[in-house]
Amino acid sequence: MRPLPLAACLALVTSLSLTAIAQEAAQPAEAPAATEAAPAAAVTGNAEAGRQLAYTCQGCHGITGYKNAYPSYKVPKIGGQSAEYLAQALHDYREGKRKHPTMRAQAESFSDQDIADIAAYLSTLK
Repeated sequence: MRPLPLAACLALVTSLSLTAIAQEAAQPAEAPAATEAAPAAAVTGNAEAGRQLAYTCQGCHGITGYKNAYPSYKVPKIGGQSAEYLAQALHDYREGKRKHPTMRAQAESFSDQDIADIAAYLSTLK
């Protein structure tokens, strides 16, 4: 599998952002509290499944000294971080609590299981 060129990545981010905006606009008004779902059960990560999903992470996070289009922003190494930290960070990006647009676009495409799997895999790296 080959990494996407920068133009393709930017097109993906733009289309995901536009899709998210369209989905938000299509959502009905806030439902009453009585219909809120119970908290989801904890998801157990599968490192082998996460290895496949984390392939695109290596494009930025796996290159020593790599800096992205934001010259003042250092891309952190994520291999070896705790699974709990990595999962929380991905959830925060997906929910908009963390504000990096590329990471938010990536995280929005992951299910809770995907996030648990990626976190389980990345936590095993050195």
